[in-house]
Amino acid sequence: MTTHTPKNILITGAAGFIASHVANRLIRNYPDYKIVVLDKLDYCSNLKNLLPSNSSPNFKFVKGDIGSADLVNYLLIAESIDTIMHFAAQTHVDNSFGNSFEFTKNNIYGTHVLLEACKVTGQIKRFIHVSTDEVYGETDEDAVVGNHEASQLLPTNPYSATKAGAEMLVMAYGRSYGLPVITTRGNNVYGPNQFPEKLIPKFILLAMRGKPLPIHGDGSNVRSYLYCEDVAEAFEVVLHKGEVGHVYNIGTKKERRVIDVAKDICKLFNMDPDKSIEFVDNRPFNDQRYFLDDQKLKNLGWTERTTWEEGLKKTMEWYISNPGWWGDVSGALLPHPRMLMMPGGIERNVDGAEKSDSGKPEFSGKSNQTRMLVPASKSNSTSQKPPLKFLIFGRTGWIGGFLGKLCEKQGIPYEFGKGRLEDRSQLLADILAVKPTHVFNAAGVTGRPNVDWCESHKTETIRTNVAGTLNLADVCREHGLLMINFATGCIFEYNATHPEGSGIGFKEEDKPNFIGSFYSKTKAMVEELLKEYDNVCTLRVRMPISSDLNNPRNFITKISRYNKVVNIPNSVTILDELLPISIEMAKRNLRGIWNFTNPGVVSHNEVLEMYKQYIDPDFKWANFTLEEQAKVIVAPRSNNEMDASKLKKEFPELLSIKESLIKFVFEPNRKNPVK
Repeated sequence: MTTHTPKNILITGAAGFIASHVANRLIRNYPDYKIVVLDKLDYCSNLKNLLPSNSSPNFKFVKGDIGSADLVNYLLIAESIDTIMHFAAQTHVDNSFGNSFEFTKNNIYGTHVLLEACKVTGQIKRFIHVSTDEVYGETDEDAVVGNHEASQLLPTNPYSATKAGAEMLVMAYGRSYGLPVITTRGNNVYGPNQFPEKLIPKFILLAMRGKPLPIHGDGSNVRSYLYCEDVAEAFEVVLHKGEVGHVYNIGTKKERRVIDVAKDICKLFNMDPDKSIEFVDNRPFNDQRYFLDDQKLKNLGWTERTTWEEGLKKTMEWYISNPGWWGDVSGALLPHPRMLMMPGGIERNVDGAEKSDSGKPEFSGKSNQTRMLVPASKSNSTSQKPPLKFLIFGRTGWIGGFLGKLCEKQGIPYEFGKGRLEDRSQLLADILAVKPTHVFNAAGVTGRPNVDWCESHKTETIRTNVAGTLNLADVCREHGLLMINFATGCIFEYNATHPEGSGIGFKEEDKPNFIGSFYSKTKAMVEELLKEYDNVCTLRVRMPISSDLNNPRNFITKISRYNKVVNIPNSVTILDELLPISIEMAKRNLRGIWNFTNPGVVSHNEVLEMYKQYIDPDFKWANFTLEEQAKVIVAPRSNNEMDASKLKKEFPELLSIKESLIKFVFEPNRKNPVK
């Protein structure tokens, strides 16, 4: 039997119901495993579900969306993830009838992003994809043998269709790229912590309030129910003993009609079922029965342990003891709920959750902490409407996240855009909802993990970097808004009139001359087109560096991890100094093109010499030529000096590149004592 011993596990959606029980179990039983939880905290997630793991040293929570390729790639690399347990999904069938596109986005696209990240990083030993019994479709009422893992998939509602679609992607990546994938398909799960849109917690909460229990149709639909701890144990078994390329049903042969579930809950609450049960309109389509053959999982050593009576009693007792766990859930208790599937969920209700210095929500020992999505102004002088409000696109990116932190420090109200740049209607909705004074565009495709990716994903790169940026600029222009657009200086290369080492830099009015990479082509193209928009301030960023030396996008972090580097002087952007200047530029309503770099140049060797002097005295590196570099990269890289005199004239306090490196990057990170 194959066995797998993970080291660093990423569990998606683990602030939700099932995954939180799995995460807590693994954190408790395997202190040598590092568990990283990624959850965007949608309406049915709750950080309190992870409180049992709060103080565990092998637990880390990251708030984020699996649809963010940059974030997912970063986590896999930074946390050395070798195993993924993918639970994150929209799961409520009623919601899927009302907002099916959200299910496609979360369940299919989100899964695709994870799979692509696994392919790119090449470090994943197990990818466990959590699916559902509903992908099989309806089981015949008289069937005595359940669906086995090779049964045909015949989904009947938008939710199960998206889960089946995600399964096809998982299977394809397993076959095409050799990813070590495992898929599970499970029956209904119940127990503590479940959001009350689901049948059992909904009936319990309604019974606690003395309200009738609504049953879709005539209540004859049959379902199989497993207690959450038994399911968590099943995933523990699949994690360690599951065979790569296989599917495992997680099920039970103990079936119950929905009306019988309602009667059992009435019995626990001493309610008369004839008076407490009401029949309501059925769903557009309501499968009569799901029935699984779970023998394959049992062959690995798993078995159901909790009886229905025992599990239901435990669940009832938990909800009675924790009536306010989910806050106001009146919308979920309706017979046909249509919950708003928006990020931000139940983070606000968590005692002991606060924001860390890194900007990621983490647990702390403090209580009654509240994290505002839009920070209020720190000014105590008046309750008037603040003069500034920023709308920032690129929430999960490096620069976008940095801008959000700066706004918080400066007391500037802001919100992150939710729409995708290529979708004009979504951008318009963001602007109408937020009513900003300025818009910052820090979104774009730079490559995953670098610009080489763009060479094989040209349409995706065009869609975001060209069409998306123009979309945003045009919508902003229609609404009289200034757009601060973070562009790139990687559109130039040294030439006869701007030779290396001459001190002659490219000016804002110079025509781009570097076409070595497709990424740079798209950025040069859109910059030229943006000249037609008088509401745009274009900031050309070059080889960005920040004081966060753990960030994989940081130029210093990159070259300090390379075996060999070229040694060429380049203009560089020190974000710790220049991003606050971008906010000031917005306040001054500056427009046009700006070389957004510190004055002067610095070479790779000069940066690494500083790294050795301030950080690691034993650090060593080797150089190689551009010709040698070309053999290990797909697309050539830009090398140039940019003339920052225009920016320096506007902001005379701007430091030279080497002065800025020392002040903002190396001194704050100094590990070597001052000699």
